[in-house]
Amino acid sequence: MGQHGGVRRVGHAAIRAAALLALMILLVLPPPASAQGVATFSRVDVAGNQRIEADTIRVFAGIQPGQAVTPEDMNLAVRRLFDTGLFEDVTVMPEAGRLVITVVENPSINQIAFEGNRSLEDEKLAEVIELRSRRAFSAAAAEADAQRIIDAYRAAGRYGAEVTPVIIRLPENRVNLVFQVVEGRPTRVQRVNFIGNEVFSDNRLRRVVSTSQANILSSVFGSGQYDQDKLEVDREQLRQFYLERGFIDFTVRSATAELLPERNGFFVTFVVSEGPRYDFGEMSVASSVPGLDPAAFEPLLAPLLGGGTYNAKLVDRVVERMAFQAGQAGYAFLDVRPRVTRNEGDRTVDIAFELVEGQRVFIERIDITGNTRTLDRVIRRQFDVVEGDAFNARKIRDAENRIKALQFFKTVTVGVHEGTSPSRALVSVEVEEQPTGSLNLGGSFSSSEGVAAQISITESNFLGRGQTVSAAVTASSQFTNVDLTFVEPALFDRDLLGGFNVFYRDRNYNETAYKTRDIGFVPRVGFPLSENGRLQLRYFIQQNDIFDVKNDTSRIIQEEEGKQIASGVGLTYTYDRRNSPIDPTAGFILTVNQEFAGLGGDATYSKTSGTARAYTSFFDEDLVLSATLEAGALFAQDGSRVTERFITGGDSFRGFARNGVGPRDVCGFNRHPDCTSPQETREVDDPLGGNYLSVLRLDASFPLGPLSQYGIYGGLFSDVGSLWGLDEDAGSMGHVDSDFYLRATAGVSVFVETPFAPLRFDVSQPLRDKSYDETESFRFTVATRF
Repeated sequence: MGQHGGVRRVGHAAIRAAALLALMILLVLPPPASAQGVATFSRVDVAGNQRIEADTIRVFAGIQPGQAVTPEDMNLAVRRLFDTGLFEDVTVMPEAGRLVITVVENPSINQIAFEGNRSLEDEKLAEVIELRSRRAFSAAAAEADAQRIIDAYRAAGRYGAEVTPVIIRLPENRVNLVFQVVEGRPTRVQRVNFIGNEVFSDNRLRRVVSTSQANILSSVFGSGQYDQDKLEVDREQLRQFYLERGFIDFTVRSATAELLPERNGFFVTFVVSEGPRYDFGEMSVASSVPGLDPAAFEPLLAPLLGGGTYNAKLVDRVVERMAFQAGQAGYAFLDVRPRVTRNEGDRTVDIAFELVEGQRVFIERIDITGNTRTLDRVIRRQFDVVEGDAFNARKIRDAENRIKALQFFKTVTVGVHEGTSPSRALVSVEVEEQPTGSLNLGGSFSSSEGVAAQISITESNFLGRGQTVSAAVTASSQFTNVDLTFVEPALFDRDLLGGFNVFYRDRNYNETAYKTRDIGFVPRVGFPLSENGRLQLRYFIQQNDIFDVKNDTSRIIQEEEGKQIASGVGLTYTYDRRNSPIDPTAGFILTVNQEFAGLGGDATYSKTSGTARAYTSFFDEDLVLSATLEAGALFAQDGSRVTERFITGGDSFRGFARNGVGPRDVCGFNRHPDCTSPQETREVDDPLGGNYLSVLRLDASFPLGPLSQYGIYGGLFSDVGSLWGLDEDAGSMGHVDSDFYLRATAGVSVFVETPFAPLRFDVSQPLRDKSYDETESFRFTVATRF
């Protein structure tokens, strides 16, 4: 049976006592040499050793027979032997003309175990520690490993973790080492505070930083954990936020995290100095480069003219355009230096863009390290420069930002060093890989559709090539969707997107008396047309099947029953001027879609649709407003089918059920006419869709007082629009009304931000509808505020 005991600590007191004893003996004995306090010994004997050879111990001690030895030498020998980590106790004693080194060897480790760990597995902790089986046990090493385990738990967000190393002694001077772990609760950020902010509220700034407060769902999704590395990122995010809104003197004076006495949470505090807000003043261009006319660069100042609020992003954009234009003219080493002059009186900023000759430095080499999985070319293509090009610090910085934006790496560090000569630069890229696959679960609920579930698997760095492969399945009692997608973001290593989508969609909606099934393949390419505009071209081939058409189905749908092949081309143009793609508060985005079917197949039609959405904000961006206008038109050569026509309702027209707006064949019910022959004894209720669509959506989002600190926001909305137009209106009720009628709804929303997914709850009330429209009062979806 092994005996349990705590780890024995060997302190400096034992070493000092041994050295003092040796000194006293030397002082009592007659000096063996002429010098007082110096001795020589005929032999150096070793006692107490079991596994370690005596000669090895003598070498470690550094004392040989016949050597002149002082008390300091013996003290140093004791220290050397302890420093090897091989011994539990050491004494060095003179004895009758000889020096005796007596040691007690540290036991060897039989095995190492962990107890009490649940959130971190044994394999993870074994990678952290340095002690291993069959090595000598050391109390100091065990304590150091215990601290390493504590550090691992802190990195995992558990700052209350405690680790105690315990040894179980075994025969033959062996021990089992057990690390007893008390994990404690996850240490989350209880509060994120801002001091010194007057223009923007704490709630608004909490949406800027990546450090988030714990909320009621944190224990479920693991959110709100403290990460020291995030604080530096948050400082830069705050600085960029203010610089893009006119606060050129903004600084983050400090960013601190205070651990609560209970060690169960942090208070994170940012102390900021906002300074005044500035507008753009006078803009000018000056050149000190012979032959370079500044007047040629003045048209590039257009985004800064007009006296708008100062925006550092716009200034950087002008600098990039000027540098590009100079490079096109053959001035590869030109530096564009914006010289800023503050006008305190009217709070404006005058900027003179100085064109100066830069140092002639070329890129000698770009070295990439740390990418154990991602191919070099995926990282290298983020650079706009290659070996031999003129060095441009701005392009190097932009490349670093693009590499980080890939989200393939945990850390990214780009450095510049002098090459083989002062005129040559070495660019080093150090990355640390991180997992790029994800498994997502989602769902939705509405009063008319019930519950729908979604599962998707996505790999955004497939085989280390930077490609995206995803598979998604969405299912409910009324529909099944299966989508397979492949995307190559840099076809031929250029800014050219390539990919394809394969889909299967089966519909069996409660509101229809028929089923549809769509199977298709859509390859596509996309490329930029301008700084903010992008065009995507695609080919599509799909089979649309209308089947299981019952006797109580609309006569129009019965005529459209069967399979149809559609083959054609399409394009999508997107122009994005939002200030943020994730949390926009200003700007707009325009999307235009066009499809032409008729390249073979059975269908021939032209389908055009577009969406324009604009954003603005008030009260320091706490209140965000958006307006969305969606419109579409379908023209079919032989008449449109229900699978081609526009539909709306649900998320696209809140307050109405999916397919609840527009032309509808309804007969045989109360308040509706009887069906015509041969359906006079039946009841028909089928949405038909429409050839034309127009919807205006108005949204407002705002914080809900103290709830906003937990990611809970409120909203108001109103939708106005219509769906109309049929090529064939002879239905089961006779003539189906497909004229234009305006509908309107209004409602309230609650948004809950969670690490799992953003949740949205809508309660709505129709203000204007038709008697045959299908309404719904409540909808829960996984969706963002905007």
